[in-house]
Amino acid sequence: MEFTAKEIAEILGGTVEGDPQAKVTTFARIESGKSGAICFFANPKYENYVYECKADIIIVNNSFVPQKPVSATMIRVEDAYAAVASLLDYVTAKKRSYKRYRGLRSRVRMSARLGKKVYVGDFAYIGKKARVGDYTKIYENVYVGDGVTIGSHCIIYPGVRIYPGMQIGNNVIIHSNAVIGADGFGFAPLEDGTWKKIEHTGNVIIEDDVEIGANTTIDKSQMGSTIIHRGVKIDNLCMIAHNVEISENTVMAGQSGIAGSTKIGRHCILGGQVGIAGHLTVADNTSFGAQAGLQGSVKKEGQAFMGSPAIPYMDYMRSYAQFKKAGKK
Repeated sequence: MEFTAKEIAEILGGTVEGDPQAKVTTFARIESGKSGAICFFANPKYENYVYECKADIIIVNNSFVPQKPVSATMIRVEDAYAAVASLLDYVTAKKRSYKRYRGLRSRVRMSARLGKKVYVGDFAYIGKKARVGDYTKIYENVYVGDGVTIGSHCIIYPGVRIYPGMQIGNNVIIHSNAVIGADGFGFAPLEDGTWKKIEHTGNVIIEDDVEIGANTTIDKSQMGSTIIHRGVKIDNLCMIAHNVEISENTVMAGQSGIAGSTKIGRHCILGGQVGIAGHLTVADNTSFGAQAGLQGSVKKEGQAFMGSPAIPYMDYMRSYAQFKKAGKK
């Protein structure tokens, strides 16, 4: 990659403050910016690095007012964090090449249908009547079961397992060793103390623009569908049980888990190792701090929770202050 400040400003819809011909060839964090690199500044606690940074270009918010001289050329945008994400997308898209490829050691069943310029790596398997959309990449050692549908411009990384009958939308990214569509954890207790397996006859529906982390599992439903709606982002090592529904643009950090038949609202945030019990409803714009454990439904929108069992954030902080005092002599 090689861009001038002027070119980057045009891509991002920003304005240049400094040398419009300043050139960069790589990205760097603002703490370690060097000659030839572009950085971004969005968090006020990193402001001191703006003045020390050796990078040639720094993306900053329009509202930023320097308190000292800045040696780098600045590109001013409305939201620096969103702008650098867009720039990374742009650079990645330019590098990406699309060509039809089918590994000699792959197996694609005769009744499967592949779109334009689909990549299928060695040892990948695509089952009967599966459908794969245009420009999708199915990397090595991926299993795509019978009747699966995968949309266009998806990336399925090595080792992913997609059980028969699952539905994947467009622009979906599934990272290595994720499992989509395993049976949910459903067993009926019998009088003799044993457990009778409850068959799961449903599927998983993953809508457009979803990203699923490595080693995450999403179980298919007993009946109906487990649904991951548009724009959801799920980190590594997460567990989503049968019949869960996660609404648009919710994010889950690593090692979080949602038990069966729970419905999560739009624009929610789950910190690392959050656990949510089954058969609950969580309102839109709810956030959970790391290791929160929710045992009851959340009906009011826009609340933040911490602790296990989870309670509203300010209640938690007041309780924790008392807890710390109790431990002192």
